[in-house]
Amino acid sequence: MRIFLAGGTGVIGTRLIPQLVAAGHEVTATTRRPERAERLSLLGARPAVIDVYDAEGLIEAVKQAKPDVILHELTDLSDYDIDANSRLRREGTANLVAAAEEAGVSRIVVQSITWVFPEGTTPATEDDPIIPGTAVDVMEQLAGKLPHATILRYGMLYGPDTWYWRGGRTADAVLAGALPATPAITCFVQIEDAVAATVSALDWPDGIYHIVDDEPAPGTAWIPVFAEALGAPAPAVEPLPEGKPAGRAVSNAKARSRGWKPAYPSWRDGFAPLAQSHDER
Repeated sequence: MRIFLAGGTGVIGTRLIPQLVAAGHEVTATTRRPERAERLSLLGARPAVIDVYDAEGLIEAVKQAKPDVILHELTDLSDYDIDANSRLRREGTANLVAAAEEAGVSRIVVQSITWVFPEGTTPATEDDPIIPGTAVDVMEQLAGKLPHATILRYGMLYGPDTWYWRGGRTADAVLAGALPATPAITCFVQIEDAVAATVSALDWPDGIYHIVDDEPAPGTAWIPVFAEALGAPAPAVEPLPEGKPAGRAVSNAKARSRGWKPAYPSWRDGFAPLAQSHDER
């Protein structure tokens, strides 16, 4: 396929490009920073220096690439700016969809998230409604305007270059003893498993898929294991703050039915290399 990858220099994008190229796809990948274009070339993609908020420039970039599919892997969380990331989901996605329509591209694959459900006692499936009116809801509905849309709801990404690794935002908080263990549920996916699912999803039918491991877990379970792997002090155990969502487990059965099998079926397996890196220091 010819693929237009929006977000080529992110933690997902930089891992996706080599795998897409190895699978025989032709990749045009975007960055808004000219100094990063060379890296995209080295990874095997044709760089397109464009800001997703430049609607006319984006249309032209998509037309030049002539893609069979647009792969939306854009985020804006480097400074933990939730508002910027929400704007990207709304306005950036709207511009990508408009560019697809203008260029005659009928298919989009979109990175979404799993922590979008009302609280519940059973694992959420792709058929369950998400909380309406959020930036994620808007993003998914915008993608659905195209004739063919695949929504990949990733769990919380962990692994090298994420917040949940040495030097990352969450790891630093745990090392500082600033992240208490509460009953809030988190659904994880190791970064390489997310990438593998994304490559595979190019051959899946249209629809929504939950890309998570097999073990949704409360903070009281995973944070102590994470802290021990980091060599951090044991976390304080606290109840949920008033008004804080308790989270919801989600099912990965649909993605597994398409042949996706996480190499790290549990975060317990995936956190183990952290302990090894601590021992080597």
